[in-house]
Amino acid sequence: MEKTVPATFPPSRTVVTPEAGDYRDREWTVAETANGACLITDERVAAVELTGAMAADVRRYLRANNLSGPILEFPGAERREIHLVVGIAKAARAIEALRGAGVTVHSDGASIPLPPTRLSAGSPEWAVSPTEARWIPPLVALAAAVHATNPSRHRLLAELAC
Repeated sequence: MEKTVPATFPPSRTVVTPEAGDYRDREWTVAETANGACLITDERVAAVELTGAMAADVRRYLRANNLSGPILEFPGAERREIHLVVGIAKAARAIEALRGAGVTVHSDGASIPLPPTRLSAGSPEWAVSPTEARWIPPLVALAAAVHATNPSRHRLLAELAC
């Protein structure tokens, strides 16, 4: 006898995955939206947004030095990642350096979409989920990774060495 499988349809509301359910368990400030959930940056958790080749270089650097923390990937034509960070209150110079390098620092109540939030271009996904990461790195570690992987720094060092 042949079994029939009932048809399934996409839900009309956001499905909360177990990981999404534990965002608040991590003591993050999370807001529910019509499309999913958003991290609200505060003095405990902020975010650093990287794009293009810089995002790839920084991620490789962090992985090679065992410094990776939670990383969100966003769909789109250009690579876009958001790294969660801590220690923003004591990192004014690092924030200034990051912004000088063209990096976006999300803090002070900025809203960061978390999976399984639906956006017009698609849903963000964890490249490194909070459960996989051993920690949330300090913002100064991200600033150091951006500095270490900055191509203009390498040109400057080559000019000084010659």
